[in-house]
Amino acid sequence: MKKPVPRNPVDNPDRRLDLAARAAWLSYEKQRTQDQIAREMQVSRQVVQRLMALAHRAGLIEFRLKHALTDCIELAERLREKLDLSYCDVAPNESETIEDLATVGSLGAHYLETILPSSEPFTIGVGNGRTMRELSRRIERRDLPECRCVSLMGNLTRDGKANNHDVVSWIAEALGAECYPRPMPIITNTAEERRVLQAQPGYQSISSLVAEAQVLIMGMGFFGAKSSLLEDGFITAEETRQAIEAGAVGEFLGFAINVEGAIVAAEYHERLTSYLPKPDQHRPVIIVASGAQRAAAIVAAFKGRLANGLITDENTARILLDDELTQKGNR
Repeated sequence: MKKPVPRNPVDNPDRRLDLAARAAWLSYEKQRTQDQIAREMQVSRQVVQRLMALAHRAGLIEFRLKHALTDCIELAERLREKLDLSYCDVAPNESETIEDLATVGSLGAHYLETILPSSEPFTIGVGNGRTMRELSRRIERRDLPECRCVSLMGNLTRDGKANNHDVVSWIAEALGAECYPRPMPIITNTAEERRVLQAQPGYQSISSLVAEAQVLIMGMGFFGAKSSLLEDGFITAEETRQAIEAGAVGEFLGFAINVEGAIVAAEYHERLTSYLPKPDQHRPVIIVASGAQRAAAIVAAFKGRLANGLITDENTARILLDDELTQKGNR
């Protein structure tokens, strides 16, 4: 059967118009140069030029920007400046929606589709989570044999049961890419078991791939009775309570972090097999997340410089812009 010809998602008419609106807004409202716009949107300068030309042809630019995403573009820019982000995109949603995983997952899929080259080697580090699962369901099917998808987290419970968030496999399948899962429990039963697993050649190979990945993309968790780590059976209620008592408000790739984004002294950390995040990475580290219950965790991750990019929805964005929320870590 003939393989489908890879199509650059920037050529998708609807997505191209959205990107043109964003480029035009950055140019005319924020007085960005084309080089600055290219860096913020993570595309080439030539793509920015084409998007600006499209904005003019489509009549998006008069005395003000005319586009359904104008409010979202402005929210994204305010968040980028307030949280010191290198990348931010915001999806529209209905006013009563308090968590919009599907919409944000779709926007995350558009992000990957936009940055992935058609015929050049490219490595993506992929986290787990419910929003990332939605992303994997919505990414456009392509044929990218030069692309590699490597997992940042394990995919098993302590008793060896596969979980329902094996995102890296689904994304790799959709992209026709090479897949490098982390076939081990997210949290082992003992610290010694983790040391044995991390000594295996496969673990070392995965760590090397993560180190050279051009982009890391993941969801964002929170701590509480409905947290994913607890509900999916990765940690116990007692381990959740201990992490919260140690100051945990968020979960970043399995690590419990406090309001400043520092990793707290959670007892289960010595058994955690995830990639250990390092602050202030120069490559894109993108959080894809939605919901009021995750807001404090998202702000904490950026306070700790664990990530530098955000994809969310407009209702979550408005919560994140609340001064009281962003100043909690300074009290």
